[in-house]
Amino acid sequence: MLITTGQVQNGTIEVDHTTLPEGAKVTILISEDDETFEASADEEHALLVAIEEAQRGDNISAAVLLQELQKP
Repeated sequence: MLITTGQVQNGTIEVDHTTLPEGAKVTILISEDDETFEASADEEHALLVAIEEAQRGDNISAAVLLQELQKP
């Protein structure tokens, strides 16, 4: 997992300080106006762990999640 930043230049995303392999899948978060996103070190770690779990297929469907949430 790689986290980096970039900027749109002439309609293309220019990534800072790294070269991505051709065909790499990326997720893009776009801040609006002066909106910022901040996470503590613990929150960032939890997010990275969750992303790794999802990439391994270690997840459940939305239907199963809803069933689990309804249990007393």
